[in-house]
Amino acid sequence: MNKKELFENIKRKRSFLCVGLDTDIKKIPEHLLGEEDPIFAFNKEIIDATADLCVAYKPNLAFYESLGVTGWIAFEKTVKYIKEKYPDQFIIADAKRGDIGNTSEMYARSFFEHLDIDSVTVAPYMGEDSVKPFLVYPDRWVIVLALTSNKGSHDFQLTEDKNGERLFEKVLRKSQTWATQDQMMFVVGATQGKLFEDIRKVAPDHFLLVPGVGAQGGSLEDVAKYGMNDMCGLLVNSSRAIIYADKTENFSKAAREEAEKVQKAMNELLTEKGI
Repeated sequence: MNKKELFENIKRKRSFLCVGLDTDIKKIPEHLLGEEDPIFAFNKEIIDATADLCVAYKPNLAFYESLGVTGWIAFEKTVKYIKEKYPDQFIIADAKRGDIGNTSEMYARSFFEHLDIDSVTVAPYMGEDSVKPFLVYPDRWVIVLALTSNKGSHDFQLTEDKNGERLFEKVLRKSQTWATQDQMMFVVGATQGKLFEDIRKVAPDHFLLVPGVGAQGGSLEDVAKYGMNDMCGLLVNSSRAIIYADKTENFSKAAREEAEKVQKAMNELLTEKGI
């Protein structure tokens, strides 16, 4: 899916919502535990309940890897289900990979060839040769960690060099020499608020993947106010607030209701922007 197609989908659905599939076997409704594949059964219901309200899904690999082989099987089944039933959805493998070149090459092969996923999150701190192997796939996206939503982001990402340039700004500037805005996005946490203005000074036209709305307390209104551009330029992720809205047999209905609230707010924000 290219940038134009993603934007057209946002306009059509009046939404820039990404639903995070952070599926924890210890948090899903108990009645699903008797299923042959409880993780996939949960994901399938969440996806069916929310697919018309969002433009992307983001499975977080840690939640699947924690279960070993059975988790990977559930992950692959989830990706295949989305691709076959909802081909207009943008799929993000939230894996935060990034290693020396030949290792990154294998990670890229895993996600882009074997799993045929649209995009993968990448940690850039080992430099260009750790990211380049993901960029040899011209029709896929690399989503680079820039300014994250956790408290510890301030430990390194906001530190300044002698010229006053902060580390996240250096990451934004340098990584833009590796690929264009048609192949690269950046992760910017919703909890960073007004710092989105600084992000947009360095990367005005790139799409941003924005976690941290919902359970982490980020403000959707602030994200849109400071981060939205003429092509929206945002994929705002919500995970726990949607998928764990209810733990009874009505969990998918509750998830839809929460997703609807977010979609309606996004529709208003898009309208205000003239999109």
